[in-house]
Amino acid sequence: MTVTVVGIGGSVRPDSQSERAMHAVLAGAREAGAKVQAIGGESLILPFYDPHLTERTDAARELVAALRVADGVVLSSPGYHGTISGLLKNAVDYVEDLRDDERPYLDGRAVGCVGAAYGWQASVTTLQALRSVVHSLRGWPTPLGAAVNSSEVRFGPEGECSDPKLAGTLSTIGAQLVEFAEKRR
Repeated sequence: MTVTVVGIGGSVRPDSQSERAMHAVLAGAREAGAKVQAIGGESLILPFYDPHLTERTDAARELVAALRVADGVVLSSPGYHGTISGLLKNAVDYVEDLRDDERPYLDGRAVGCVGAAYGWQASVTTLQALRSVVHSLRGWPTPLGAAVNSSEVRFGPEGECSDPKLAGTLSTIGAQLVEFAEKRR
């Protein structure tokens, strides 16, 4: 059975650096044999999560359905004021809809984390925040995470990276997602 890896991230800005970095991780997962799905940009414009409301928009239902079947997840966020974007945080809040599943939240799933910002401080603190969120959702952050300083690196539309070392890191995160998922089976 093929491993499924779902990437969530980016910003509402088309082709943001964080979304392109997410695509680079997904490319690494694809190369390792996974089926991948990216959810970013406008697909993440969701109503504020409210656990008391049971109605969901189509986009919210699609996000939750993708996470429900995911063997691995990539979370990639721009660094806004030293932490993850509100857009990504709100999307991650919808993981609460998985609370009563056989695999609640992100339980037993590897999660690759990428923080991207214009500078080291915000990219590193964003990465740290993502890893904390993953722990809170019972996920397993991959051993390798990525802090992307977008003042020093550029990505092409499919995630091609101008920095070979960072490109290797992002690809390795994708491979770690697949490796972990295969071992968990």
